[in-house]
Amino acid sequence: MGKYLFEKNKKDRLARKSQTKIEMKEIRLRPKTNEHHRGFKVKNARGWLQKGMKVKVTIRFRGREVTYPEIALEDLKEIAEELKDVSVIETAPSMEGRAMNLILAPSKENEKKAASENKQKKNVKRAEKTEEKQATKEK
Repeated sequence: MGKYLFEKNKKDRLARKSQTKIEMKEIRLRPKTNEHHRGFKVKNARGWLQKGMKVKVTIRFRGREVTYPEIALEDLKEIAEELKDVSVIETAPSMEGRAMNLILAPSKENEKKAASENKQKKNVKRAEKTEEKQATKEK
């Protein structure tokens, strides 16, 4: 019984280790958000998408703004257009209560690039650790 549980736990740990958790970042805007403010929010989103994270763009309505959802829809389309080189639309713009949402996922080629960069960073860290261990052994 003990050996079986040990083996099962070991397999579970290895399975968890190889999993990749996809983070979702969010950008919140309003229909009246000016171009400059939206510009740097889109710039942040571009960076997140290049790192392999998903981005949720939310436009929240207040008061009577909700009677003009076409303004928000136009904004979301423009944002998707600006980020189309690094992302794919995962969920089309949709109303949820007083907010309109759009979810962008990193494009496949972008995702592969981010994964290879992460592997490279891990390999460099491992190499540094082994060098440190060897240096301490030599002393």
